[in-house]
Amino acid sequence: MTNAAPPQPKPSFKKVVVASMIGTTIEWYDFFLYGSAAALVFNKLFFPTANPLTGTLLAFSTYAIGFLARPLGGLVFGHFGDKLGRKKLLVLSLVLMGGATFAMGLLPTYAAIGFAAPLLLTLLRLVQGFALGGEWGGAVLIVSEHGSPERRGFWASWPQAGAPAGNLLATAVLAVLAAVQSDEAFLSWGWRVPFLLSGVLVLIGLWIRLSVSESPVFLEAQKKVEARKVKEKAPIVTVMRHNWREVLIAMGARMAENVSYYVITAFILVYITAELGMSRSAGLNAVLIASAVHLVTIPMWGALSDRIGRRTTYLIGAVGIALWMFAFFALLDTKSFLPMTLAVTIGLVLHGAMYGPQAAFFSELFGTKVRYSGASVGYQLASIAAGAVAPLIATALLSAYDSTFPVVLYVIGMCGLTVIAVLAAKETKGTSLNRTDDEPASVRA
Repeated sequence: MTNAAPPQPKPSFKKVVVASMIGTTIEWYDFFLYGSAAALVFNKLFFPTANPLTGTLLAFSTYAIGFLARPLGGLVFGHFGDKLGRKKLLVLSLVLMGGATFAMGLLPTYAAIGFAAPLLLTLLRLVQGFALGGEWGGAVLIVSEHGSPERRGFWASWPQAGAPAGNLLATAVLAVLAAVQSDEAFLSWGWRVPFLLSGVLVLIGLWIRLSVSESPVFLEAQKKVEARKVKEKAPIVTVMRHNWREVLIAMGARMAENVSYYVITAFILVYITAELGMSRSAGLNAVLIASAVHLVTIPMWGALSDRIGRRTTYLIGAVGIALWMFAFFALLDTKSFLPMTLAVTIGLVLHGAMYGPQAAFFSELFGTKVRYSGASVGYQLASIAAGAVAPLIATALLSAYDSTFPVVLYVIGMCGLTVIAVLAAKETKGTSLNRTDDEPASVRA
């Protein structure tokens, strides 16, 4: 039997790519919206305090809590995604994420119901994290498993591009509201608009996702399992027994990518408003422009990984981010919009060198019937130690030392971990996705 994925008609495959990217865009819109609101609104409305940095730290704490639920979501969605298929779980993740975000737009603030307000906000953030924990694996796998090995890096990078697209959408909505509203109106009711808009976006995403076909690679693997008439072990058991090394590689590879992204896009809003005295609009507009460039360059990095390999492309990003962080804050300190935009844009372009090939890289690490579980758990466990605490750690370091130099060292340290993890992996470019579950890519010849 051939190792290649069953050939798919071009229109059908493109529909899968579009459906995956649009759904991912909507879910990341919801998730990033919370991060921006934590820096700009929630510190005042749900965690009122005399010290702005303290309120921001509390708001980012609930932001981090969402990341704690992501590994659980990855585990649960991964288990059923490996058992039942990718499509069903993608639809469920979209409903959960969108419902939680819409409900946030209806929440009373601390002034109205006291302590219950941040408690409810935290619970909804947990639902967001749980849903997103299952979203990523399904979105990138359904594209990776439909496509050909030769261009897998390029096509699998399109769901990845949904992350900056979602950030672009969330930042654009917030930027428009900040531009047309006074600070008082924005704090009073304007901040609710982008959260309520999520309800409309979810309906669009559901209509598109329900129309795609199931992964042919998964269906073929499922037939083999049924033909053997042997009871399957829980996917996570197989992952921990045969693929623990791949899980660690995925976690390490995520550190620089995840930390740098949230320092560049979320912490920047804290730094320029609390320390530099600039307007939130300036920061939002800089992230808006940079996200547009990021969106375009991610597939370019994915395509490059099809030519020079996943590892080489990934290392370009990790080393590049480590070097760029010195210039990043120097450009912000000019308090000028153009240098600030350049700082964020180049930072996100270098981030794309890691994020672009990541979907194909992680997919190729695992066998078909444990791929959803293995890729999701490795990806989401790293989120706890990386993106979950990145804005929190960066804000705490800034508050403690009144300097960005410790923040730079923090990001560089994470880049070092990623370099070690990527060098520990073997090149996966061109790896068949029809491998048996106990044959991880890292031990292949």
